[in-house]
Amino acid sequence: MTSHSFDITRREALAGLGATTALTLTGCTAALPRDVSVVKAQQIGAERLLEVVAYNLLEHEPGRATSLGVDNGRYAYLRGKLEDQTRAGQEAYAATLRRDLARVRAYPRGGLDNTTVTNLDVVESAYEVALDGFALPYGDTPVGNWRTAPYVVIQNVGEYLAFPRFMQSDFKVKDGDDADFYIERLEAFPGVLEGELERIRAARGMGVVPPGFLLDKAIRQMEQTIASAGKGELFAADLRAKLVEKGMPESHANRAMTLETGPVAEALSRQLAELQAERAVATDEPGIAARPHGEEFYAWALRSSTTTTLSADEIHRQGLDELEALHARMDPILRDIGYTSGSVGERMQQLGSDPRYKFAEGDPGRKEIMDFIWERVNWIKGQMPRAFNTLVDPNLDVKRIPVAEEAGAPGAYGGAGSKDGTIPGVFWINLRDTDLHRKYDLADLTFHESIPGHIWEGEYGNKLPLIRSILAFNPFSEGWALYGEQLADELGAYDDFAVGRLGYLQSLAFRACRMVVDTGLHAKGWSRDQAVQFFVERNGSKRGEVESEVDRYCSWPGQATGYKLGHSRIVDQRKRAEAALGSAYDFKAFNDAVVLGGNVPMDVLAKNVGRYIVAAGA
Repeated sequence: MTSHSFDITRREALAGLGATTALTLTGCTAALPRDVSVVKAQQIGAERLLEVVAYNLLEHEPGRATSLGVDNGRYAYLRGKLEDQTRAGQEAYAATLRRDLARVRAYPRGGLDNTTVTNLDVVESAYEVALDGFALPYGDTPVGNWRTAPYVVIQNVGEYLAFPRFMQSDFKVKDGDDADFYIERLEAFPGVLEGELERIRAARGMGVVPPGFLLDKAIRQMEQTIASAGKGELFAADLRAKLVEKGMPESHANRAMTLETGPVAEALSRQLAELQAERAVATDEPGIAARPHGEEFYAWALRSSTTTTLSADEIHRQGLDELEALHARMDPILRDIGYTSGSVGERMQQLGSDPRYKFAEGDPGRKEIMDFIWERVNWIKGQMPRAFNTLVDPNLDVKRIPVAEEAGAPGAYGGAGSKDGTIPGVFWINLRDTDLHRKYDLADLTFHESIPGHIWEGEYGNKLPLIRSILAFNPFSEGWALYGEQLADELGAYDDFAVGRLGYLQSLAFRACRMVVDTGLHAKGWSRDQAVQFFVERNGSKRGEVESEVDRYCSWPGQATGYKLGHSRIVDQRKRAEAALGSAYDFKAFNDAVVLGGNVPMDVLAKNVGRYIVAAGA
């Protein structure tokens, strides 16, 4: 068989070749020094191909380049660009993915090291699933991301929410060029909003209208956003503060004010009018199955969200089984602390009403919550040498979710910082009401979102090739964060606080409930209230928390199923390693093998652990 490679020079690789570059299949040594062996040429060629693929993707999502800290040097122009949200722009994005998928599939694996084979496999998996999503007639398709969104603008989806937060948090203004790029992006923003508007109008024309209760939230939030834009609070004030901090002239902020109060506010108002038109014809049917092509969308969303081919029925049953097993672990702890009457869910509701575990109301309670989080972050940092051989030191911050987003946001979320370390990983905490959190469950939430969870894992991902830092898979991202919760428990987080272990187990049970509720909503005809009641009655969850949770599942079908499924797969792989290696098994080495392998689909995770077993047993 003839071996082929891509003729990619180093200069071309660094330039990213652009989204429309035509790569040709030629002899593998064409762009490399003559003294480089064929195997070495194959390896270098693969690494260059992966770099090209990464920058081709970032041409379509330049905001990711900023968040990763790679929009500098020859790629500085990306700082002034935004994603094309029109239908034509999304079709062009899909065309790039299709072209690069063909190149990755065609690249020969022979002679490549295991890490590079994994990198190619990861791209292939992500792009295959994404292209199937782009082929659907509506929705916002994630590329190596976790958000499966049929509604392009809703209570937790849309640039009206994402772009102001992105510019305020991720966009740094260090000099005049950055200020120019800030204005370039702000000038492009109305066009982005118009692209979204085009797509949601087209979806309404197909009969795809979000549930009324989601639209109610989105309309309130859009009204708040428009009010803020009218005062220059989204961008102009942010840019002015950044300019003042650097001692720079404020003229760019004046331009930002003109744009924000004019074209931006006008484009937002047009989106609001469309949401109001949708509300006039909306029903309260929560599931995507009630929409045209809904069953097809949900089947794809489950595949994207789990990286498996499990059916909705299989996922539903697994969730019920795991919930039963977790409640069996919670029952004796509840009995030990005096809660002996009623189901586990009923007793957890009683525990949630115990004033000993509540935070104060209002701003005093918000400060109490922040202090609690930082104490737990500092404790878990000190435990990491006991769990990993390879350590990282995350640049980490804890922030309140912006007030305008709190009503439609979950209790918390988090993610890693930039690839260059200049933008911190952020643990976003919802503080609209301090009653959302309890002293027995906030520690676990902290471990999930920060260390050893999302922010910790993301630091390892940032050390991988650029394309691997871009691509993420829901069951690994969320499964690892739950595994991080488990590690905290195993490292002694609750040895002197048994009720805290209840919070941890309830967290796992909560994710098992998600598998049941998401499939219930989208495949079994459940109502919104039925979904909320399942959480409250079966898991003792707080109604105020789970109402927003259920609404999130309605706008991101399938996404909630990946958490516990991913955690269970990681735990199963650990059991596999323990059984195969016996006395040669090492706790820290296993954790390293999983996290250093990066964020991967579930089948690639199994391959990575298999290689660890072989190496450890040699």
